[in-house]
Amino acid sequence: MDTAAGPSLYPLHHSKTIHLVRHAQGVHNVEGEKDHDAYLSYDYFDANLTPLGWKQVENLQKHVKANELPRKIELVVVSPLLRTMQTAVGVFGGEAYPDGISEPPLMVENVGHSDHHAVSSLNCPPFLAVELCREQMGLHPCDKRRTVSEYRHMFPGIDFSLIETDEDTWWKPEREKKEEVTGRGLKFLEWLCTRKEKEIAVVTHSSFLFNTLSAFGNDCHPNIKTEMCKHFANCELRSMVIVDKGMIGSTNNSTTNYPGKIPHGLDLPSDATD
Repeated sequence: MDTAAGPSLYPLHHSKTIHLVRHAQGVHNVEGEKDHDAYLSYDYFDANLTPLGWKQVENLQKHVKANELPRKIELVVVSPLLRTMQTAVGVFGGEAYPDGISEPPLMVENVGHSDHHAVSSLNCPPFLAVELCREQMGLHPCDKRRTVSEYRHMFPGIDFSLIETDEDTWWKPEREKKEEVTGRGLKFLEWLCTRKEKEIAVVTHSSFLFNTLSAFGNDCHPNIKTEMCKHFANCELRSMVIVDKGMIGSTNNSTTNYPGKIPHGLDLPSDATD
């Protein structure tokens, strides 16, 4: 029986559900659509969300709550740029920070001159900043990050411990090649496979998503390839399953498998004795 074009089976404990999100509209998106050369301007260094972008965040937050995703997601991984972190905490964080609570918020008020209230860290999954899922780097100042010291003040509830340098040492004047973005994306997915969490949200960028996902789907129906790899709109979410075929995260054990007969011993089906 030829199963090449049919369904595939993999053990559940060698897979994860990942919810991929592109950041909401940033000021650089607006100006770049008018004139592509605007992406070269330092006026849009580490671009923040627009008022429309914050509205997009609000709409996505309503959607994820309606689908009970905050209850299921065990970790939020976010690119350490202002627009992605604003999107991540706005979508997956708590409500307006309540008075009288001593725990640090995910985001303090008015980050990026947004007039946005502080975002609570109560009853939220942990948030982890990871440089591997940054946007295609180089040339465009909007893709250059601030120091981690600045970000820690803005986003006290995000964990920046995996970022090795305070200053941005990844961004270069030359534009990162697309194949380099793809390679970085594949390393990022391998890293996700090593995590213990089974359901993870990733808030990242358009070019990073497109170049990473374009490496997949060649063994699928063309419609699935198209669905996976098309460009993300601002604040779009797509849920996918990542399968650990190479057992990169092989320490993950199934929580649902059951060994069957106890005590163990010979108990073969009848046709196996022939």
